[in-house]
Amino acid sequence: MERVAIIGASMTQFGQREGEWVLDLLAEAGLECLEDSGVDASDVDHLYVSNMASGEFEGQTGIPNALAHDIDAMPAYTQRVDQTSSSGGAGIYAAWQSVASGASDMTMLVGGEKMTHRTTGEATDVIASLTHPAEYKHGVTLPSFAGLTARHYLERFDAPRDSLAKVAVKNHKNGVDNPNAQFQKEIDEETALESPIVADPLRLYDFCPITDGSAALMLCPESVAEEYTDDYVVISGIDGATDTHVVHEREDPTVMGGVVESGRGAYEMSGYGPDDIDVAELHDMFTILEFLQMEGLGFAEQGEAWELVEDGYTERDTGELPINTSGGLKSKGHPLGASGVAQGVEIYEQLMGEAGPRQVDADVGLCCNVGGFGNCVITTIMEAAR
Repeated sequence: MERVAIIGASMTQFGQREGEWVLDLLAEAGLECLEDSGVDASDVDHLYVSNMASGEFEGQTGIPNALAHDIDAMPAYTQRVDQTSSSGGAGIYAAWQSVASGASDMTMLVGGEKMTHRTTGEATDVIASLTHPAEYKHGVTLPSFAGLTARHYLERFDAPRDSLAKVAVKNHKNGVDNPNAQFQKEIDEETALESPIVADPLRLYDFCPITDGSAALMLCPESVAEEYTDDYVVISGIDGATDTHVVHEREDPTVMGGVVESGRGAYEMSGYGPDDIDVAELHDMFTILEFLQMEGLGFAEQGEAWELVEDGYTERDTGELPINTSGGLKSKGHPLGASGVAQGVEIYEQLMGEAGPRQVDADVGLCCNVGGFGNCVITTIMEAAR
């Protein structure tokens, strides 16, 4: 099987995009990706759109077909990819499959979401609809799962509360150097620890914001990539997995089985292991998730991720494994369908040496996109084609 390459990427400004709707955001990212890759829209065989809830948020359906029209990519085959908050990662997997199978010689993936025109309560309710009906009817939301899990983790592993605050501080610091991040502002631990409680022990700065935005990637066989450029990135390994949809049925609430299994599959396909990863983008919808993914992916032993964070292991400029150089969902923002694609954009830019002041020394990168509270997960490993 020929390796699948990425030859272009783009990301819009994340944040509150007043007066613009999901199709506007998708078209902006799509056109920028076409320009970045040097691909003509008419040469796109498959066009995938990662999006969780355009119908629920703004009453708009049929967005892949509309996007093909708006960017003049007809008669490309189009498909929407919805896997809740991991729709972007699932889109990378679908786009990879379309190329790896031989069905497409040029596949563009565009992920996007428009959310900020809704109230926080309305947006939270749309997101909460991904929980199991047995949980949803009792008013359970993802923030409540995060609070319960964080409390259990801190007590079980004797972790200090400020270790979670350090994740927020780090990711905000990284976001300052990302011109497309929603929050380009540093915070200190005191600010994080004294912010309003949302789901005890988690406070406001332990949570990502509600966000509008879009991101895109261009994928093709490596032989086609070589016709366009000498510099590109290849997807070395990718896998997806699920865990129990009812969270309380899990044997250990601090273990995300979908992270473990998807990571194992991606490592096996790529031939790499945790020690080979130079930079990673993890799904920090809540600060506690950065710990759980670090452990599930083998970057830390169970119950020890907090120690690595305390020791500066994940810092961008001084750490051995920089995590969330983009600012993560915490600072960059979390437009549901775009987040996993934006993770891929950051890893692509790092491996291409195009990350500007965020640049780290990296040849192999990983991104992990989580749906719900670990209900579904996609892990992707990329490497520079040098």
